[in-house]
Amino acid sequence: MKNLLLASTSTLHGSDYLEYLLPELKHHFKNCKTILFIPYARPSGISYEKYTEKTALAFAKINLLIRGIHEYENPVEAIQNAEGIFTGGGNTFLLVSELYKNKIMIPLKETLQKGIPYLGTSAGSNISGLTMQTTNDMPIVYPPSFQTLGLIPFNLNVHFLEADTQSKHMGESRETRINEFHQFNNFPVLGLKEGSWLEIKNNKIVLKGDLSAKLFQKNKTPIDIAAESELSFIQ
Repeated sequence: MKNLLLASTSTLHGSDYLEYLLPELKHHFKNCKTILFIPYARPSGISYEKYTEKTALAFAKINLLIRGIHEYENPVEAIQNAEGIFTGGGNTFLLVSELYKNKIMIPLKETLQKGIPYLGTSAGSNISGLTMQTTNDMPIVYPPSFQTLGLIPFNLNVHFLEADTQSKHMGESRETRINEFHQFNNFPVLGLKEGSWLEIKNNKIVLKGDLSAKLFQKNKTPIDIAAESELSFIQ
């Protein structure tokens, strides 16, 4: 039993924080009054408090309260008693390191498997996959494990960009990086573009938003996945 919304990003160009998702979030968290916010992936230079305040302002637009997990004496109990949970973006290495440090990776997985509504954006979506190994982030800290929540049977590459054939930049594309991952790992990777998200209800996974996604599987040609496609075939 799962009730997840996994977005590539929190903010689209020209719009406010979470603005494009607010209609979805109003429905997603319809049975909640207070959302537990996990700010552990905090962007550089922003404290937990300021990150939580920013998030609270966004959720106030749909009449939901936000409380940061750092405000609780016992983070495990905070997870287990939450009405709804949101993990924000930032650096995935830092987020995973803090989840393990605070001993909440397993309690978070167990809670979300019970159907508590969850929102992840960017790094908060990355951790829903099997591992964090397909993040774009720099390894600024060393987490004890790359294993994450495993709530979906594949990995995500959020902020996914198609290769620009007109660019003079000679660096590796996202597709090249994912192909490198598949030299040593077997499970699929979904490239999730900005403005797209996955809606997961129980075992049904649907790509939402206006853009396609790209599915990478080892030793197979990448597949473009149209918006509104059902993705439960990915194993």
